[in-house]
Amino acid sequence: MKKEFNLEQIDRIIEMAWEDRTPFEAIEFQFGITESEVIEVMRTELKPSSFRLWRKRVNSGVSQKHLMKRNPEIDRFKCTRQRTISHNKISKR
Repeated sequence: MKKEFNLEQIDRIIEMAWEDRTPFEAIEFQFGITESEVIEVMRTELKPSSFRLWRKRVNSGVSQKHLMKRNPEIDRFKCTRQRTISHNKISKR
């Protein structure tokens, strides 16, 4: 079953996928899609050269896209200033 996302959601998935410190598990938690589905979104939405650069970066060891690659002291994937309800907006102080 393929999930349908609006433009804003696709933009956010791509943004989270590009971030080195955002694990695939965080994307799955927020959008309900697996790593392979994230890869498919990136493949269809990015230019081929951009997709290749992203895959190379994710697989290079620099990225911490998998929880097992992360420092064990980091036990969360949400910023402490992030709103508890989705949309990844930092609340105003």
